[in-house]
Order: sequence, then structure tokens, then C-alpha cells
Amino acid sequence: MLKVWGRRSSFNVQKVMWLVGELDLAHEHIDAGGSFGGLDAPAFLAMNPHGRVPVIRDNEAIVWESHAILRYLGARHGAGRFWSEDPADRAQVDGWMDWSQTALQPDFLGGVFWGFFRTPEDQRDWPAIRAALARCERHFAKLERLVADRPFLLGDALSLADITAGTSLYRYFELEIPRPSLPAVEQWYRRLQQRPAFRTHVMIPFEELRGRLDY
Repeated sequence: MLKVWGRRSSFNVQKVMWLVGELDLAHEHIDAGGSFGGLDAPAFLAMNPHGRVPVIRDNEAIVWESHAILRYLGARHGAGRFWSEDPADRAQVDGWMDWSQTALQPDFLGGVFWGFFRTPEDQRDWPAIRAALARCERHFAKLERLVADRPFLLGDALSLADITAGTSLYRYFELEIPRPSLPAVEQWYRRLQQRPAFRTHVMIPFEELRGRLDY
């Protein structure tokens, strides 16, 4: 059986669990990281020498790093739905996955969510937070244009591109932050909310993380 290590409030774990849910894979979830600890245990480090979640074991395969896990699960269990044999089609998905990881996630999760929500109020660096919010506005403007004429990022079907970028939406729209008008992104978000796997694995209250830099 597939095993997944990580705490449910972890952003990167949520991406993996969302796909596990979409694929309806039988699995065992093992709490790890944060208050659960366990990341410095020898058995865990033998799976991931970086001591971070998520990590999965699928029979004899051990995979770490969220996007590597998504690609693995897509190829192993989601062929024809989340994995194409056409390199050109895969490249379209890969481009948006990489953009999510190198642009959107650092600016939103690192700059806004960490800088604003996870940092104690008296320690917040407001110039840095405002700069990250401005960058996020530009990122979401790109998504706004992309989903203005289609239900999902790359067309009519949910893809790994939606999972990597869409995991940000719950926190983005729940935070007490200024946001530009994004009608197409909001419609995309509402479509994702209709998916049971998104509601179960992404729409998880995160109040426990407020002001927590050590979690």
C-alpha cells in the first residue's frame, strides 16, 4: 500500500494528498513533521536525507520532494489522466509546475504567508510583505488571463499544473490581505472547491500556524 509521510497542514503535503485523492489511491497517511516530529529519526533520514516532508513509499519506490512525487504518482497511477506519453504535452504541464515552485510559491508561501501569517505581529517586515504581495498580484494576473476562457489552467481537464498552482488558492483567499479583482481565478477556485479531494486535503484550517516560525 502507498504510504505518505507528512503533517496535513503542510502546503507541500497538501499537493501530494490532493493528487492521491483525485486518483482514489488506497494509502496510509503517517503524521510527521511539526509537532509530530520524526524527521530526524534514522529510519526517516534513510528515506529522505534532507529530513523533510512529504515522502512516499509505493511498494519499493521511495520518492521525496512534492513535485517529484506528483510526477511519479501521475506516471505510475494516472496515465492518460495526469500523465501523457507525449513529451510536448508533458512540457506544457511541467512549465507551469516549475513556475509554481520557483515563482508563485516562494512569493506567496514564503513572502506573504510566512512573512504575514506565520511571523509574530511585532516581527513582521512590512516592506518585504508588501513587495511580496505586489509580486503575487502579477503572478495571479497571469493565472487570471489563463483561466479567463477555460475551466482549468491547461484546458478542460484538471492537470498537475492546477494542483501545484491551485493549492495556494485556499490560503490566498482566506488570509486577511488586500487582493486585486480576480473574477476568473475566483471561478477557477470555485470549480476546485467542488472537487472532494480539494476540499478534504487543501481546505484545511491553518490557524495553528499563526505566528509560528518554529513549526
